[in-house]
Amino acid sequence: MAHNYAEQLIGTLEKQGVKRVYGVVGDSLNPIVDAIRDSSIEWIHVRNEEAAAFAAGAESLVTGELAVCAASCGPGNTHLIQGLYDAHRNGAKVLALASHIPSLQIGSSYFQETHPERIFQECSGYCEMVNSPDQGARILHHAIQSTVAGKGVSVLVIPGDISEDEAGDDMFLESTIATGRPVVYPDPAEAAALVQAINDAEKVTLFCGAGVRDAREQVLALAEKIKAPVGHAFGGKMHIQYGNPFDVGMSGLLGYGACHGAMHDADLLILLGTDFPYTEFLPRDNVAQVDLDASHIGRRTTVRHPVVGDVGAVIDNILPHVEEKKDRSFLDRQLRRHAETLESVVEAYTSKVEKHRPIHPEYVASLIDELAAEDAVFTVDTGMCNVWAARYLTPNGRRAELGSFRHGTMANALPQAIGAQLVDRDRQVVTFSGEGGLAMLLGELLTVKLHDLPIKMVVFNNSSLGMVKLEMLVAGMPEFGTDHEKVDFAAIAAAMGIRSIRIEDPKKVRRGLAEAFAHPGPVLVDVVTDPNALSIPPDITWDMLTGFTKAATRTVFGGGVGRMVDLARGNLRNIGAAGKA
Repeated sequence: MAHNYAEQLIGTLEKQGVKRVYGVVGDSLNPIVDAIRDSSIEWIHVRNEEAAAFAAGAESLVTGELAVCAASCGPGNTHLIQGLYDAHRNGAKVLALASHIPSLQIGSSYFQETHPERIFQECSGYCEMVNSPDQGARILHHAIQSTVAGKGVSVLVIPGDISEDEAGDDMFLESTIATGRPVVYPDPAEAAALVQAINDAEKVTLFCGAGVRDAREQVLALAEKIKAPVGHAFGGKMHIQYGNPFDVGMSGLLGYGACHGAMHDADLLILLGTDFPYTEFLPRDNVAQVDLDASHIGRRTTVRHPVVGDVGAVIDNILPHVEEKKDRSFLDRQLRRHAETLESVVEAYTSKVEKHRPIHPEYVASLIDELAAEDAVFTVDTGMCNVWAARYLTPNGRRAELGSFRHGTMANALPQAIGAQLVDRDRQVVTFSGEGGLAMLLGELLTVKLHDLPIKMVVFNNSSLGMVKLEMLVAGMPEFGTDHEKVDFAAIAAAMGIRSIRIEDPKKVRRGLAEAFAHPGPVLVDVVTDPNALSIPPDITWDMLTGFTKAATRTVFGGGVGRMVDLARGNLRNIGAAGKA
């Protein structure tokens, strides 16, 4: 039986199946960590609380379950904020324990005083301060239930002295946490309007986001019936691209292939489970949108046909009433365009790569994709690593990909890998680490070493902030402040006791990666890559970039592709088969 509030809190987390808590011990957090010491929960010591929040977010996204991070008062818990923003926007089920100064001192400008209940409001769905053990037990339940229900991060602010007070009434903690997810079917009028719009249109394109995770078969069935090309946002890539005979690639700054054209050439574009934020890439003439969250609908472009509901349930509801389209000329035209676009850039990224110094990052990314396990988890730093992952990682239904896709912060890949690897030490976890992002939370290499996590950390070391450089060039600005002194990350990792491999010769990339992936423990692979590789073919002209027009966008960001060209080639065979049928 719990003797104090900290023990009651940790006992409750044990009952909820929490396996570990990420954080940095100290000060007002000490009573909680002491309770963890006497529990079955593992304390994961990180070097910065920001990493604790990233790791907890990654654990939750991989497992779909509750994950926990913790920090001491003042600067300790404010360090959490970047990772909590990311977890909140990614929809992770995270409980953050933000300890606080002694309750008696709140409001007196005490040492390390902050107001965490205010600070965390924007990056949480539930944020409350414990004022007494009785009230604390009550709101602990509320915090867990809120985040498990999908409301985003929950933050519990706990003054250090209350952690040591005698445990209070546990009536609310005896409740069973509700974990069910109801299926939301569409309003009949909205569904009927969408059916009419589809039947009236000759050319329809589907554009998918993360909301199609559980609706893959329904999306493909709809595409087959109405002969629609299927594109995706980055969030939908891992769920809809693989084995997709209607695939036309991805739109947006990281995009490739025929997706942009298919979206704009269609009579009707249907957005499925996506809150794709880039208005400039979206048409506005005749757009439908299906989303479980009605607040997402119509906030990126003009939407004529809104439907609230689960993507799978909506398609199941409308599919019997949608008229089958016999003419697949629009689909076939987009599939040909997609294949031609990918074919036209393959040689630019693969020809003579073993002679190019510094090393083409595209070549590195394509080899990672080839050599990594079929069920690997990839964590991807923000910036150019996002581009290489978007274009070169091949989804297959078993692989997973984590990144700061909505918050867009640097330094996420390594701490997210820590959380993903702790879930399953036998599953391969590979980082796409930018040297800028790695440098920002470099101390987490010590966390990897301390817990002996077999993460394969691949550093795209170009001594440059590549995405920022591209942003400046596109805006017509001379690049400035983006390049810096070269750093030997392999030497740093080796000094920490981590197996390291530094690669400057492109002929050694394959062997170095294979060696790293075969090693049973943690490895850092430091690859010196070309800082001028900016997600565009090497012979691109300045005129293509000037003004960042939509036409230039289609050219500049149409490249890149690895094994995805194989899918495009295969889909061309479908055209011939359909013609003979």
